[in-house]
Amino acid sequence: MTERRKAMQAGILIIAAAFLTSILSGVFGMAGGLVFMGLLAWLLPVTTALALHGVIQFASNAWRILLHRAHVAWPVLLWFGIGAAAAVTFFSLVIFVPTRFYVFLGLGLMPILVWLPERWLALDATNRWHALGGGFVSTGLALVSGVSGPVTDLLFIHTKLGRHQVVATKAVMQAIGHASKILVYGSLLLSASARETIPLPVTAIAVLASMGGIMVGGAILDRISDAHFRTSRRWIVTIIGATFLLQAIQIALA
Repeated sequence: MTERRKAMQAGILIIAAAFLTSILSGVFGMAGGLVFMGLLAWLLPVTTALALHGVIQFASNAWRILLHRAHVAWPVLLWFGIGAAAAVTFFSLVIFVPTRFYVFLGLGLMPILVWLPERWLALDATNRWHALGGGFVSTGLALVSGVSGPVTDLLFIHTKLGRHQVVATKAVMQAIGHASKILVYGSLLLSASARETIPLPVTAIAVLASMGGIMVGGAILDRISDAHFRTSRRWIVTIIGATFLLQAIQIALA
């Protein structure tokens, strides 16, 4: 099989995955990013995968913000943004090269957070210190493993927000995390090898596919209850996380 044909097949797979995983994110505000990051980490060098994931998921979350903009709880985002900026500054100064093992380990362990008893972490996104710390930790994890949805999810344990507000506000938080990956790793997408593997049209179509997936997911979100929303996404991210954790173990033992 020629390199050109391999690149074409990888491009088709990336576009299809961008659409399907964005449906998951559109419904549950998470899970889709986990699956998509794992796929990219298998197909591409890790830092390139982080950068591409940042570009596509930033566009996907920006579209979700636009669709649900009336539900965004904007006041909670100021302190979250300050924490995120601190994380970007820290990782820009520290020499750290993420590997496939770290990506899969992070993807595998983070879903555990959704099962922690709520009394252990009485977090509230409207508390400035909780939002500040959440912004730092979640953005730091995004720079290491590519995603941080389960971490930002903890900030909404003790907030009285409905499913639309949770999805919309988390979309802004996630967009901040993905923007941080673009800032730290984005220049890698401009290299000659990256342009051969991921031509600009593939990235552009994948962005459009992710937007389409968000619209489909939003339509499904309107048809489920808050109770079903909260219960279903716990099990979905747990199954996905267990799969990636097994992959991390296999890499460590190889």
